[in-house]
Amino acid sequence: MDNAVKTIGVLTSGGDAPGMNAAIRAVVRTAIANGVKVKGIRRGYAGLLEEDIFDMNSLSVSDIIQLGGTILYTARCRRFREPEHQKKAAEICRKHGIDGVVVIGGDGSFNGASRLSEHGINTIGVPGTIDLDIACTEYTIGFDTAINTAMEAIDKLRDTSESHERCSIVEVMGRTAGHIALWTGIASGAEYILTTEEYHGDIQRIITKIKDRRKMGKKNHIIINAEGVGNSNEMAKVIEIATDVETRATILGHIQRGGNPTCKDRVYASAMGAKAVELLCEGASNRVVAYKDGEFIDFDIQEALAMQKGLDPYLFHITRKLTTRI
Repeated sequence: MDNAVKTIGVLTSGGDAPGMNAAIRAVVRTAIANGVKVKGIRRGYAGLLEEDIFDMNSLSVSDIIQLGGTILYTARCRRFREPEHQKKAAEICRKHGIDGVVVIGGDGSFNGASRLSEHGINTIGVPGTIDLDIACTEYTIGFDTAINTAMEAIDKLRDTSESHERCSIVEVMGRTAGHIALWTGIASGAEYILTTEEYHGDIQRIITKIKDRRKMGKKNHIIINAEGVGNSNEMAKVIEIATDVETRATILGHIQRGGNPTCKDRVYASAMGAKAVELLCEGASNRVVAYKDGEFIDFDIQEALAMQKGLDPYLFHITRKLTTRI
C-alpha cells in the first residue's frame, strides 16, 4: 500500500465512549505496520490548539484494549468552531509533521475534522458515541457497552422494585436520540419506554395503565425514560400522587459511559480504527468510517452529517407487543 501520509495524529473528542482505547490502539499499530509514524493528541481539539502532542509507538497502546474511557483524554472545544482556530490547528499539524488525523468522536467532532480537511490536513472520522445517533452507520463505538451497563443496572433495580411493590423510573442517556432507551427497555422487559422521538408528554396514559395493571395484580412497574424526555424525579412525584403507588426515579447518568468495553465494542472499534488508517494511506480525506450491511465502509463527512436517523422501525414495532408503549 502506497503511503499518502507519513505521520498520523489521533485524537478523541466530545463525550468518551467504551472502546475508544481499542480504536486508538488499532490506529497506532496499523499505522506502524504500514510504515507511518503516529502522534497522540491529548484532550481533543483543545489539546491540538495547545500543542499537547506526543510520539506514540506500539508500547504506548499496550494493555489498553480492555480499558474504558480514553488514554488520550477528551474535551469539548468551542474555540474550534471559529475559522481562525481551525486554520491555527492545521498550521500546528504541519509544524509537528502531521499530514493526516484520525478523529474519534461524534457529529461535532466530525464537523471539526471536515474543517481541518479544508485547510489541507487529511482527516478520517471514527464514530465514537454511546448514543448510536450517527445516521450513516449501524454501529457506534460504546453503544453496546452502554446498553449492557444500563440493562444490568435495571435488572438489579427490578429486584428491589418487586420487593417494595414500587414503580421505578430509570433515566438513561439519550438527550436527542432514544436508541439506548429502546434497546435497554426491550432487553430488561420494561413495561414502558419513553423516547424523545415518540413520547409527547401524555403522562395520564401512563397513570391509567399503571392503575389498570395494579388491579390485575401487577406488583412492580419499570419505566425507561430517555433523558431528553423530561425530569424523571418530577415524573415520579406525579405518578405516585395519582396512583398511590410508591414511585422512585433512578438516574443512571455517566456510569453508562464507563466500564470495560464489551467484546463487540473492542472488535468493531479495532476494525474502525484500522480502516481509518488504511483510508489515510490510500490518500482519502474528509471521510467517516461506518458499519453498514455487514461491512466496514466510508462516507464523505458532509454527506454523513446530512443524513437523518430515527429509531429502528422494527424494534419500535415489536415494543407494541412486548411492552406497554407510550
